[in-house]
Amino acid sequence: MNLMLTALLQTVYMVLASTLIAVVLGFPLAVILLFTRPGGLRPNEAVYTIVNTLVNVFRSFPFIILMIVLIPLGQALIGKSTGTTATIIPLSIAAAPFVARIIEQSLLEADPGLVEAARSMGANPMQILFQVLLPETTPSLILGITTSVINIIGYSAMAGAIGGGGLGDVAIRFGLYRRSQPEMLWGSVLLILLFVQLVQWMGNFLSRKLNHA
Repeated sequence: MNLMLTALLQTVYMVLASTLIAVVLGFPLAVILLFTRPGGLRPNEAVYTIVNTLVNVFRSFPFIILMIVLIPLGQALIGKSTGTTATIIPLSIAAAPFVARIIEQSLLEADPGLVEAARSMGANPMQILFQVLLPETTPSLILGITTSVINIIGYSAMAGAIGGGGLGDVAIRFGLYRRSQPEMLWGSVLLILLFVQLVQWMGNFLSRKLNHA
């Protein structure tokens, strides 16, 4: 029981920290994509092409390989390449492009008429972003980030394959290497499923509340 509780806390820690960092990294990327895209607030084909390509490349990079590639980075930043804290680095980098795309798509759902009205009144792009786009699309953003968190939970489970800790590590150790304790495997799977359901419920709840505010 102590092992499962520790693994659950490790997973929650990894997911929350990685989500926060991924949003911090992904939000500026989303804004750049939104502004510089054709027809955007500040169209720039060269910048858009570069950032769009980078986002697509990192989104398609297999996470387990990305973790291996980033082992030297973890060693350089925190002095170790395995463990719960070290896993946050590849989790964040893997999730950031996905978060960027989610935020970009959510912001694009804003009513173009509101954007044009704000521009006609002399609002600059940052004013439009913070006073029009974000308030208008907050429920969609909440749902998008919820989807991102669920993806990160899945990534965190895969991280257990190479010493990332958490519930994924317990599931792999007891499901693959120690066949004598299947309850540990299924207990880990159940906790991951419950965690996903809780995150989805919270995301849906917040989205509905903000949508009706």
